[in-house]
Amino acid sequence: MKIQLLCTGKENGLNIKTGIEEFTRRISYYYPVEWKFIPTPKNSTGLPEKELKAKEAAWILGSIKKDDFLVSLDERGTMLNSVRLASWMQTRANESIKQLVFLIGGAYGLDESVIKRANFVWSLSPLTFPHQLVRLILVEQVYRACTIIRNEKYHHA
Repeated sequence: MKIQLLCTGKENGLNIKTGIEEFTRRISYYYPVEWKFIPTPKNSTGLPEKELKAKEAAWILGSIKKDDFLVSLDERGTMLNSVRLASWMQTRANESIKQLVFLIGGAYGLDESVIKRANFVWSLSPLTFPHQLVRLILVEQVYRACTIIRNEKYHHA
């Protein structure tokens, strides 16, 4: 199984880049992993929220393959603790999923068309976080799940 971390916006800022790169490197010991960035639509600053989300959705849906297992991060999704996430990921691997795509949407969240396409909608927390921080939390939790699956010492439960 390959893991793709897909997000809208610019690449990681310097203040958080090191942590994201470190956890991405660590995940690569378990699964092939890559980040893919979907650019913010041009002239988006003046667009109404609904129109911006629709444009982002077109980019997102155009970059996902039919057989990708899409996990959309959304505040209305299911919350999982780290152990349940590990079990959930192991189940996807056992199902021979080719590519597991974790999606972080834009500033206004995800268009309903993307939520409908998602195979799973996951909420990291009821709190709101900056996108850069969500990227770090996501990649760390995926790494933590990998270590739980292998029964390694990183996770102390």
